[in-house]
Amino acid sequence: MNESVQMKIAVVVVAAGSGERLGHGVPKARVPLGGEPMLVHSLRGILASGVASQIAVAIPADDEILRGICGSLSAEAAGAQGPEIVVVDGGGTRAESVAAALAAIAPGTTAVLIHDAARPLTPVEVYHRVVKSLAAGALAVIPALAVVDTVKTVTPTAPGEPAVERVSGTPGRSQLRAIQTPQGFDLATLRRAHEGAAGMSAAEYAAITDDAMLVEALGEPVYVVHGSPHSLKITTPTDLLLAEAMLQGPLAPRWIEG
Repeated sequence: MNESVQMKIAVVVVAAGSGERLGHGVPKARVPLGGEPMLVHSLRGILASGVASQIAVAIPADDEILRGICGSLSAEAAGAQGPEIVVVDGGGTRAESVAAALAAIAPGTTAVLIHDAARPLTPVEVYHRVVKSLAAGALAVIPALAVVDTVKTVTPTAPGEPAVERVSGTPGRSQLRAIQTPQGFDLATLRRAHEGAAGMSAAEYAAITDDAMLVEALGEPVYVVHGSPHSLKITTPTDLLLAEAMLQGPLAPRWIEG
């Protein structure tokens, strides 16, 4: 796409999660989806988008199976004159894994997209919307969906009360968004945000759930583009069943983005 030609974009794939809640006994990125590891679907989606000049994948340390998967797809991409795929050892937290991948970004890169391998079915249109916003001048942009459920804030109750939590508030859902990936950033801004996190306590650092939080802490505006219901995050066995149904069920031919 034209926007990605004007920028040099790297895509960081966070694939170091344990996947314990899926119950497969292997790291999440190796859990099979439609007969192939989740990481394969994620990487092929990035390659199909055509936005990346480089892909940096953060995997669990010493995971030779995931390293081999990346090597195979790297050879496949090279044969099609696609982007370089590099592998780094992820850290104990998501933020540490992203920081490790950022250290491997090639010189001359101007923007980076951060994507969770646990969102393996993200349509290429989402990548394009994020990149288009970056090309228009955004320093940070994230895909999101409107929240359709009523959301409550809660507080713990005291012993002897009739339930374990009590409602403390009901935020208006018209301003709530469920955030997805890939999240796009001007590379210099994201690096500055990660440098700013160096002064955080271990508990604060572990609580970082996306890179947009770090950019928000800088006071920089974070813009939002439309995400996709297909970009579901696979965390539980139910999520995995839904993703399998999307790939193989009768609704699969209807996967057309407006």
